[in-house]
Amino acid sequence: MSQTLLSLTLLLAGLYVCFGATLFVNQSRFIYFPDRTIFSTPEELGLRYRSVSFTTADQVKLNAWFIPAEKARGVILFCHGNAGNISHRLETIDIFHRLGYSTFIFDYRGYGKSEGTPSEAGTYLDVEAAWEYLVTQENIQPAQIIVFGRSLGGAIAAWLCGREEPRACIVESSFTSAGDMAADMYPFFPGRLLCRFVYDTEAAVKKIKCPLLIIHSTDDDIVPFSHGRRLFAAASEPKTFLQISGNHNAGFLLSGGRYETGLEDFLNEGVRSEE
Repeated sequence: MSQTLLSLTLLLAGLYVCFGATLFVNQSRFIYFPDRTIFSTPEELGLRYRSVSFTTADQVKLNAWFIPAEKARGVILFCHGNAGNISHRLETIDIFHRLGYSTFIFDYRGYGKSEGTPSEAGTYLDVEAAWEYLVTQENIQPAQIIVFGRSLGGAIAAWLCGREEPRACIVESSFTSAGDMAADMYPFFPGRLLCRFVYDTEAAVKKIKCPLLIIHSTDDDIVPFSHGRRLFAAASEPKTFLQISGNHNAGFLLSGGRYETGLEDFLNEGVRSEE
């Protein structure tokens, strides 16, 4: 009986180590879920747009859309989440357009028509290049740019806003850090020790000086609501928290008018216009 128990224990220990090793070696596959197919464009919404490309500091060519609004109140630099590509964000582009903002949405390296392979350092280079393109090629003043990031894009947006001076930053459904997410998702493993990614959004928001809006759903099924509250607590004023409902991927839609009204209130009242 003891021999059987020992064999079972060794088997379980071996499986535990193998799974832990798989998590460690293949972490990128658990973080990035790019889709190369552009299945739709803003034209489906009746919106004019320009497809543009720009190059990062390490010479990776990225693809993006610029969707102008008439008499635009500003430009939203959109950092999307870890799955799909820019063509999966039409609903959000439509919301921004209804609010009177132009949108500049780009694909990270390895996503959509962008070259390369995704990595943490690469995503930072990507968003830096997107910012540089808006400022130097589109001649958009930093005071007219709102940096918006959803989920993984929230970490990337916060990182940028700790280094640049946009009009405002919006972080939606994002996490405190990659290590914290690993610990939440794999509680039976030393997630923080195994995690080779940083994406420290909590540290990034502490460096943000522009008006900041944190959006999170109490029903988020991927990133716990507590992450949003911690990000808000870590940030300096001026800051606003918008509580929504619905799951991680559709909360902004399932919350209905509360979401869009919250965005509009922040942009109208929480952000001092420099127009």
